[in-house]
Amino acid sequence: MNIAASVGPALALEVADAASIAELRHQAEGCTRCDLYRNATQIVVGEGSVKAEIVLIVEQQGDREDLTGRPFVGPAGQLLDRCLEEAGLDRRRCYVTNAVKHFKFTPRDKRRLHVKPNAGEIRRCAWWLGAELKILQPKLVVTLGASALYAVLGPKVKLTPQRGHILHPTNRPPVLVTIHPSYRLRIRDEAERRRQRRDFVSDLHNAAEFRPQ
Repeated sequence: MNIAASVGPALALEVADAASIAELRHQAEGCTRCDLYRNATQIVVGEGSVKAEIVLIVEQQGDREDLTGRPFVGPAGQLLDRCLEEAGLDRRRCYVTNAVKHFKFTPRDKRRLHVKPNAGEIRRCAWWLGAELKILQPKLVVTLGASALYAVLGPKVKLTPQRGHILHPTNRPPVLVTIHPSYRLRIRDEAERRRQRRDFVSDLHNAAEFRPQ
């Protein structure tokens, strides 16, 4: 068993006091915990069954998510849906959410380009992410990308060496570490792109087959 020696802000810091996801979503509507709310269209809290066994955590929403108010519905989210199906993991078993709930971007012409959130923004938003995890009590958490991994397990756990592993923080749900689907979208080499997809589907299959000890 791989033991996680530490936890990140979503599991270590004080979190919002809400009895349900619906109540949490209502509280979050007026969030001003960091400056990202100033330019974003709206806050995007997670989506899925309140009885979900698995929580999938990604970095933050993109342009489409910011406009629709739903998590992971853009190109990377559509790729995730295809890979979930290929892995045999029913999305209805999952709750999908973001480490950071407001869209961070820089404008370029008529487009809004994604900007990676910083550690301070992730820590501020852990107030909401930690509450989601506390309410849902999942059997498994899947972190997709470095920002999600930092939010759950902190700066000492690195994505590349832990990719595909399930880590077990003390008195917390197990955490499967994998990449963000958008990473594959940026790869130009076709062979490498196929390899990364195969490995990502394998990680999701491991999540689908996971059973708590």
